[in-house]
Amino acid sequence: MTAIGNFKPAGVAALAAAAALALAACSQSPSGQAETSSSTASASTPATLTAPPSPSAAPNTSATVGAVVEGFPKQLLPLMDGATVVSSSFDKASTPATAALVGKVQAPTAAVVDFYTKALEAQGFKAVPGDAVGGVASKDFVRGDNETVNLSVVEAAGVSTFTIGANVAAESAK
Repeated sequence: MTAIGNFKPAGVAALAAAAALALAACSQSPSGQAETSSSTASASTPATLTAPPSPSAAPNTSATVGAVVEGFPKQLLPLMDGATVVSSSFDKASTPATAALVGKVQAPTAAVVDFYTKALEAQGFKAVPGDAVGGVASKDFVRGDNETVNLSVVEAAGVSTFTIGANVAAESAK
């Protein structure tokens, strides 16, 4: 199979599976508490699930909902202060290594873009011209010949939901 842009199909599949699981697994109750869609789960039990492997995902891909997946490169893609994790995925065994994080934070879009721009530039990434795709804030970063990061942010009612994904050399994924 060929890569889609700079994203490998297995990484995209893992990210899509994690995002779909995040949306399907949780919903908001009128009180604002997360409820799982499973009839056996207690409403007072936090909904943190590990996604089953996607049929097209690489065997070394890990994805989880509601937490940072084990081994996730937190130095490369730090979690913004005050943000909560919706889902995350990581595959260090692929070339390039892929990592993705979906989070929410009560902050404006500009603050999220600024935080991640500073964090990535401090690691040698350079911002690519352009700040949006359609009406969605989207910023791309490159380092060297083949390391890329994309940040997308959507804001509603003062809450920004962001997705940040990286394709980097395995030694960079720490």
